[in-house]
Amino acid sequence: MSLENELEVFQRVVHFNALEKGFWDNENKAEKICLMHSELSEALEAVRRNDPDDDKCPDFSNEEIELADCVIRILDYCEHFGLRLGKAMIAKHEYNKTRPFKHEKKF
Repeated sequence: MSLENELEVFQRVVHFNALEKGFWDNENKAEKICLMHSELSEALEAVRRNDPDDDKCPDFSNEEIELADCVIRILDYCEHFGLRLGKAMIAKHEYNKTRPFKHEKKF
């Protein structure tokens, strides 16, 4: 199975769980994107706190778990709205390989 297919399967599994847990009572896209952003903010706070272990998944740092939460929210959103995230990621990666060093920017 290709990476793209594996991601598509995981995307469906993540979305099914979100549906079962009641996270799709409303379909406000802006709210869903804000929740993705909040997970990134939580990852930033974990880094600012010197990355303590996560209390729910202690085998991982809080930074790792918050980043995972963000990816899970993105996968869920994409599945719900029929977005082809796996294909887009591969296409974007292939394009990025053609870009110059640091995209000719300082940072």
